[in-house]
Formats: sequence, C-alpha cells, structure tokens
Amino acid sequence: MKIALIGYGKMGKEIERIARSRGHEIVSIIDVNNTEDFDSPAFRSAQVAIEFTNPASAYANCLRAMDAGVKVVSGSTGWMNEHADEMRRLCTEQGRTLFWSSNFSLGVAIFSAVNKYLARIMNQFPGYDVSMTETHHVHKLDAPSGTAITLAEGIIENLDRKTRWVKGTLLSPDGTLTGTTACAPDELPVSSIREGEVPGIHSIRYDSEADSITITHDAKNRSGFALGAVLAAEYTTNHQGWLGMDDLFPFLK
Repeated sequence: MKIALIGYGKMGKEIERIARSRGHEIVSIIDVNNTEDFDSPAFRSAQVAIEFTNPASAYANCLRAMDAGVKVVSGSTGWMNEHADEMRRLCTEQGRTLFWSSNFSLGVAIFSAVNKYLARIMNQFPGYDVSMTETHHVHKLDAPSGTAITLAEGIIENLDRKTRWVKGTLLSPDGTLTGTTACAPDELPVSSIREGEVPGIHSIRYDSEADSITITHDAKNRSGFALGAVLAAEYTTNHQGWLGMDDLFPFLK
C-alpha cells in the first residue's frame, strides 16, 4: 500500500515505523514547511493519506488531500464538531473518502464498547451518578479530548438520565485549576488534566452512597494509536465514503 503522511511529529514518525514494518511504502511526507507537496505527483500516487496534525489545520489538510484524489484517514481532534456535516456530505454525495476517529487505539475501541455496555446496565441503577476525567500531555490543545467526548456521547446514548456532557474542571500544566464539576442532574461532567508527556488516560466513574465503580483506559505509549491508524488505512484502501471505527471493528455497533 502506498501511504502519504500529513503531519510528521511523534505520531507521524510512529505511524511511519509501523507502516513500513507491515510492508507499506511511504510515498510522501507533508509537514508545516512543505504543504505545496499536496500538489506533487508523489502525494497523488498515494492510495491513502494518514493525517495527524492539529485542530487549526486538519480541516484544510483533509480537503486538500481529497482534492488531490487521495483517500484520508484522520486522527486530528478538535475540528470535527464544526465540520462533520460537510465532511459527511462530501463523502456521501461527492464520492470522497474520509475515515475519522477521535482515537485509533484497539484498546480504546474495546474500552468504548465496555463503556456503552456499562451505561446500559446502569440504566437500572439510578443511585449511581457518572463523571469522567481525561489526562493528556501538555502539548494537547483541545480539552476535553476528542476521545473523552466520544466516550461521553456513548454514555449519553445508553444512559437515559443523562442528556448532554459539559466541561468539568481543567488542571493546567502550571497547576491552575479552573471550572467546576457542579452541574445539572441530566449533565455529564468531563474534567481534564494536562501534565507531562502522558499519552492518554480516560477514567469513567459511577459513584453512589454505597460504593463506586471505575473503568479506566491507560495508554502506555503511542504505538497502539499508530497501529490502529495503519489498520484503518488498510481498511480504507478497499472501502469508500464516510468511515469510522465501527466499520473497522463491528463490535462497536
């Protein structure tokens, strides 16, 4: 498979390593200093582009890749809320292909399925209230994380007494704490912590007067995310349209 990389930070380099180890060819690498290469024959020769950048540039990157006739796998978060409808329309009505996920980790996919199942169980036990905390490295720009938002939406879809998520507290790298977990009974607070080089920790807590139940996914490094992105790229080469992790892993449906 011929792959183009958009974004060549730590994730981009790890994706490159795993893609090459699986026998794939990297035909183009685009970073901030060579965006003109979107128009190059090398980029256009790619069967799929894997995009991991930031909320400010992800939208334009995906459009430029699509305009070049290249399918896209994107793991950038913080931009899809504003552009999801347009992206879905481009894929369903104009023949473009985008596989987007807030998190490509196989472990997170399993965790997401467990999260939805637990929420359905908790419909029977209104004495438990639910909250979430996510922890990421200091370089992450969006809070809550895209993964936390996806997990929160999974809870809301399956727990009748919650209708929306809200931002909880934010513990900044300098130790400043802002926000609050106080919210309406039908709201789910999602708190954020930014510290060190943490790849990602997501904890969901159900608390009652008698006890509490907590499920946690703790990423040890970036390799799980990178492998998932390459698996998504392999899937995308043979599929088209608006794609996501529930296509790659049917147990999420």
